[in-house]
Amino acid sequence: MRRLAWTAGADVALTVIQRRARPCPATLIGSGKVETLRKAVAELEADLVVIDSDLSPTQGAKLADALNVKVVDRTQLILDIFAQRARTNEGKHQVELAQLQYALPRLTGRGVEMMRLGAGIGTRGPGEQKLEVDRRVIRQRIDRLKSELEAVRRHRRVQRQRRVSGRVASVALVGYTNAGKSSLLRALTGANVLIEDKLFATLDPTSRKVSLPSQREAVFTDTVGFIRKLPHSLVAAFRATLEEVEEADLLLLVADASHPASEEQIQAVNVVLDEIGAADKPIILVYNKIDIADSDQVRGLLLGPRNAIGVSAVTGENLDALRERVDRALASDRTRLRLRIPHGESALIARIHDTGQVFAQRFEGDGVVLDAAVGPSLRALVERYAE
Repeated sequence: MRRLAWTAGADVALTVIQRRARPCPATLIGSGKVETLRKAVAELEADLVVIDSDLSPTQGAKLADALNVKVVDRTQLILDIFAQRARTNEGKHQVELAQLQYALPRLTGRGVEMMRLGAGIGTRGPGEQKLEVDRRVIRQRIDRLKSELEAVRRHRRVQRQRRVSGRVASVALVGYTNAGKSSLLRALTGANVLIEDKLFATLDPTSRKVSLPSQREAVFTDTVGFIRKLPHSLVAAFRATLEEVEEADLLLLVADASHPASEEQIQAVNVVLDEIGAADKPIILVYNKIDIADSDQVRGLLLGPRNAIGVSAVTGENLDALRERVDRALASDRTRLRLRIPHGESALIARIHDTGQVFAQRFEGDGVVLDAAVGPSLRALVERYAE
């Protein structure tokens, strides 16, 4: 939570922890803790209180009144970071949709004070107009954003269908935020992507084509980072982006080998993967940052039955081994055939070279004899030439 607050631009002056058997219905934290916070806010001259939980509209309003300072819950904080990070129209639309869905039930009584760019943590948004509108207008805007994002989903669906028809495999990098996914994508592909030591540095997906050791090509996509207790509104709003994960042929689950809570972070990622229907995808567990992790810790992480590999995106250690492992995983759905193809089918021969794996080729009479491994869609086209 301190990292989230720092990423959003806050200076954390005090951290308060409370353990309760059950949340207080009125203020979440109870009257005694509210009084403690009120005194701390006055003494430190703080201008913001961040709660590591989701507040109901009533709880948020009562806390703000009691503390006489702005109160932001976990979802608002993450939404604010996303609003800062959104660069493309799609990303801005997704953030705005999540913010509006968050704001809608909070219009009663106090109204909504949010979404002017640069107005402080919990108030930023992708648009320039201040949202002082009623429920009807917000619902209309939500419907419009959903429609525009559905158009993005249709466009991505067409792109994926083209990849499938050409058998260009898709590999999605997933993982906890700040695990080093963008650094790994750059190291594997040479992509010029934003790399920062902040949470949610990547919001808009980046895709790059890579030539694997077998000469097979694959598209690697960097995706938005996951986090513990990821707000459901964000999962829903980023459905168009997360479909890249759902439709991928292979997932690289990237974890920070140097982080003491790496196993808990992996569990949090698996929860989100299950939520979006991608938990049954083939997965390679990649422990990144082994260059700064304790060697004994790394050995402990790599032991066991899981399909794990340790790499360093900074030094390049084991990146070739990772490419080989990705190549083998993607090749597991291929069938090796001996084909005799007429010279007139030059386009098909070229396609086998581009999207399959050719082990041997020779010219005989009026055709070409190939020893090649091909995927399911290409196999349907070449089976009539099999010997």
